[in-house]
Amino acid sequence: RSRIMSTIRGWGTAITEQRMARILRSHGLSGWRRHTNLPGSPDFSFQAERVVIFVDGCFWHGCPRCYRERKTNVEYWREKIARNVARDRRTARLLRRSGWKVLRFWEHTLNNEEAVAARVRRALAHG
Repeated sequence: RSRIMSTIRGWGTAITEQRMARILRSHGLSGWRRHTNLPGSPDFSFQAERVVIFVDGCFWHGCPRCYRERKTNVEYWREKIARNVARDRRTARLLRRSGWKVLRFWEHTLNNEEAVAARVRRALAHG
């Protein structure tokens, strides 16, 4: 199963990250980098302000609003998503302990660009 999963390419994450990049650019939020070498490989980081952004896919990260359990191989998927959620928590805790402010956005929240941009601005102002 691990070998099979490793062959699946995550095209959806690229699209979600492109949406976030477009939001950051259109709202004049600059100074960010993509895929820096930090724990958890944040999608975006503002090095000077020590702010990182993760854009989490609703399925893969178990969004409480959007996640729908699979009808087949239920136990596998339940454990897989639980491991992803636990890993996300560990990563955020590690980054916070290292002095980083961690922002996480569900992919569905990118529909409200104004709210996303406002939250990033607040984090950068207090970073």
